[in-house]
Amino acid sequence: MPSHEKTRPWSRVSDWLTSPANQTDVLQLVKTAFAATAAWGLAEFAFGLEQAFLAPWVALLTVHPTVDRTLRRGAQTVLAVAAGILISLVVVSAFEATAWSLGLALLVGLGLSRLPWLRDEGMYVATTVLFVITTGYNLSEQRAIALLPDRLIDTAIGVAVALLVNLIVFPPLNDSSAQRQIDDADERLGQLLQDMAVQMDRSWDSQEEEDWIERTRSVQRDVDHAWTLVRHAREAGRWNPRRRVHPGEEIGTYPEVLLRLEEGVAQTQSIARQVRDSSREAHDWDPRFRDRYIDLLSQTGRGVADPDVDVAPLRRDVQQLADDLSDEDLSGRYWPLYGALIANLLAIIDVVDDVATARPVRT
Repeated sequence: MPSHEKTRPWSRVSDWLTSPANQTDVLQLVKTAFAATAAWGLAEFAFGLEQAFLAPWVALLTVHPTVDRTLRRGAQTVLAVAAGILISLVVVSAFEATAWSLGLALLVGLGLSRLPWLRDEGMYVATTVLFVITTGYNLSEQRAIALLPDRLIDTAIGVAVALLVNLIVFPPLNDSSAQRQIDDADERLGQLLQDMAVQMDRSWDSQEEEDWIERTRSVQRDVDHAWTLVRHAREAGRWNPRRRVHPGEEIGTYPEVLLRLEEGVAQTQSIARQVRDSSREAHDWDPRFRDRYIDLLSQTGRGVADPDVDVAPLRRDVQQLADDLSDEDLSGRYWPLYGALIANLLAIIDVVDDVATARPVRT
């Protein structure tokens, strides 16, 4: 077996380990496990609370990927768990701990979970009811009431520990994940344009044209995912102490870059569709247009993949192509197609220029 094939699995492992998104996921798993363990240790050993299962459980629910979400949804979790504890106390006090009282408490809890002020954490009302009643069904009413403060303290400990862990232990900014996704989409779009130029320089079939269009859809999905990561990075920066050290000036330009990339994808798809629709006649294109256009398409692809390239000469060459053809005796049959393809290419060049101006895509 060739040596390069043996190293492929290690290369994939290295790529996975160096991915900012994967690093954040692994760190999040460790932080969540640590927060739950620390919350249980505090409730059980430091405070000596009985049935201290609520503290680690709430901590487990509250460690979210960002500090902002931990704050917002942590507050909802406290409300939801407190509501579940109170519902359990009222129902058990009135009807004792039976299957019927559990069903009634769950019904009330599920009803409260639909309230807008609980939003995403509403289900924890019913879940808390289930835990509290089934773990304390054999307690007397007086004992259940006496445990109420402990359970509320358990909840507070879980939220407090989760918040502290998220604030102190490398709260993620996710700027790198967003940037890498934008870079990947940028590179794929540039490579597609270069591949189209190579294939147009020789004979090609309808399947290749369909592949071009499908690849533009795939790049668009990459751009859509990049939008999600940018929104997540912005959220991650709120209330994040690391933002003072890493101001994240570039994150503000990412939406502009993505809007321009979306336009570049649309223009590339337009070129692919027009070539597909005229594929039977494409080989009859005038060589004065065909050869120069294919070369300019390839150069544009390289410019998209590396936005630091100066595109001013490329723009002049495309405009010169249009000027030269306007003086030629070309068939009017092809002029609308030539004009549309040139306009698409000029639009993509403008995208490259704007992306390079907005921020350095490669760091």
